[in-house]
Amino acid sequence: MEGGWYHVSARGIERRRIYWGANYSRHFLGLLEAMSERYSVEVHAYCLMPNHYHLIIRTPEANVSRAIQWLNVSYAAWHNAKRRRVGHVFQGRFDSVLIDHDGAWLLLASEYLHLNPVRTKAMGLGKREAAAERRGYTEPSGEEIAKRLEKLRKFPWSSYPAYAGYETKPKWLRTETILGRAGGHDRYREGVQAHLTVGADPKAFESLRGRVALGSSAFKKHVGNLIARTTPEQPDRKFARRLVAFQRIVEIVEREKGEKREEFWDRHGDEGRDLTLYLARQRSGMTNAEIGEAAGGIGYKAAEKAVERLGRKVKSSRRLRKMVRQCMAKLSDVGT
Repeated sequence: MEGGWYHVSARGIERRRIYWGANYSRHFLGLLEAMSERYSVEVHAYCLMPNHYHLIIRTPEANVSRAIQWLNVSYAAWHNAKRRRVGHVFQGRFDSVLIDHDGAWLLLASEYLHLNPVRTKAMGLGKREAAAERRGYTEPSGEEIAKRLEKLRKFPWSSYPAYAGYETKPKWLRTETILGRAGGHDRYREGVQAHLTVGADPKAFESLRGRVALGSSAFKKHVGNLIARTTPEQPDRKFARRLVAFQRIVEIVEREKGEKREEFWDRHGDEGRDLTLYLARQRSGMTNAEIGEAAGGIGYKAAEKAVERLGRKVKSSRRLRKMVRQCMAKLSDVGT
């Protein structure tokens, strides 16, 4: 849906772990940033749990399926290579819920997302425990509340610290819309913390699960009309075939330029290296840091600047645009 807001989630196959440590989570966030740039998707919130993730995104270009499938396939390929395994990483297709941008729906969805690290039985906020607490049958101790607050504040793989004002947000994370609804960092933090003292309402938050849309009756009717006109999604394997290894991209550029990498890579004023990095950003599924490492350890900032530099040149140079088109056409015939 063009301009649509989505709550997106995906779970590991058979509820298996998909993040095995900080390097796995960092890699996924790097791909999330790359997805945002590649598909012009706005990322407004995220939370990575051991065996699943949650996102709130906005899609100006109506491309949620392409973007999230690219994200999942890119991560799955890296995950399997890292774990030396084969097979599916995610359980089927991702789940997505369209969110009504009007009213408090968007704020509700973000609270649901950010509360995931503490909505557990161990924290006294499982479904039954939270319901009992909310009805006044039980009351959390000061120690329990402090434990929940500490967990939320220090959980490293969520956008909550940025929303609560504890940390500076990454450049690619968009917080202004939801924070505007809440009334700023302090109000947002107070709103989320309120759920930790009386128990998150299971009915309110569970309304996000398994629903096509979250919003008013008029909004749901509108979404229903849109869904009736949609076509089946492409299977993951078609998107997997679009990912190209860095070395194959180098070979395509070498063929296009008619010379080996060693001849043009460090030549002053030559665009060959930047073109390679630019194409890798488009077609490899690699982050800037990984591209920089593959390019000889030039650093992710240098790789990022090279990609941006080539992108600007492409806009003003017909010759470069033609070269990019020719390379992309050849890359389309290259499998993984």
